[in-house]
Amino acid sequence: MKFLDLCKVYIRSGAGGGGCVSFRREKYIEYGGPDGGDGGKGGSVWVEAVDGLNTLIDFRYQQHFFAKNGQPGMGRQRTGKDGEDIVLRVPVGTEILDEDQETVLCDLTEVGERVELARGGNGGFGNLHFKSSTNQAPRRSNPGQDGVERTLWLRLKLIADVGLLGLPNAGKSTFLAATSNARPKIADYPFTTLHPNLGVVGVDNIEFVVADIPGLIEGASEGRGLGDLFLGHVERCAVLLHLVDGTSETIAEDYQTIIGELEAYGGGLAQKPRVTVLNKIDALDQDTLAAARQTLESASAGTVMLMSGVARDGVTDVLRELRDQIDEDRLRHKPKEEAEPWRP
Repeated sequence: MKFLDLCKVYIRSGAGGGGCVSFRREKYIEYGGPDGGDGGKGGSVWVEAVDGLNTLIDFRYQQHFFAKNGQPGMGRQRTGKDGEDIVLRVPVGTEILDEDQETVLCDLTEVGERVELARGGNGGFGNLHFKSSTNQAPRRSNPGQDGVERTLWLRLKLIADVGLLGLPNAGKSTFLAATSNARPKIADYPFTTLHPNLGVVGVDNIEFVVADIPGLIEGASEGRGLGDLFLGHVERCAVLLHLVDGTSETIAEDYQTIIGELEAYGGGLAQKPRVTVLNKIDALDQDTLAAARQTLESASAGTVMLMSGVARDGVTDVLRELRDQIDEDRLRHKPKEEAEPWRP
């Protein structure tokens, strides 16, 4: 299934039905009078965050969502039928933006959240509503209110605990494949990953979600490469995992490139907790590894961990470090298995 994280939709709520002007006329009944019913309410347009979705691909094939109009009132005091509502079902983490793509109308971060985007118009009053002691035969009614028409943008920001950062071919997809059941595309050329991937990682009976995004290059904030639009998927992460290719000849420059793109993107990404890891250590000898680690520690001014996603050296230590930095309420604990298996 193709990944889609930004789409444009057109919505319109239903108009209310008009009120009815009617008078009771029945044989053998001496007194008549007004009996026009009210119009029905127009349908509203809602958006709801549901479980089981991780892309907005459904909105690529249908962009127009128009709710039904309310039916007009009828004689014999009959009220018109209300129009049916329309519900846009979106993945958790979806933002609803106005047409300018800047004004955030709502942010759906939990399953079951439901927001009204366009309210249906009220139905008009029939002439029965205007009956009074001084106006016993009103011949007026109200038209129904018009619906609301809007153009909106849906932007998906994946809900993950850890976000993977690094240049193309830094080993992000390899790390995700080695630690979870996710199967991202892995190859020896840049930009293998073209869309974000999610994987559930477990360590010491605790699970958390890791998001792998396409690699960044220098100038990504200006549109080079795949750009930096995918950085929105790591905005909600509790911690960032920055992987640096240990076989690169420009380790310090590679590190600064990613940091510079985070600062250019904004949104507080550069200030998020970050774990820096020197990857692909299986391809380095001891002297080269020591020099590369020292270079990266000088560039990052912090602790650098060592790891090899292919050989899985140091992977568990990295996962434990990530687990320690994730908020306690975001971790999911696996139920401990019973000491003895159940027997019939």
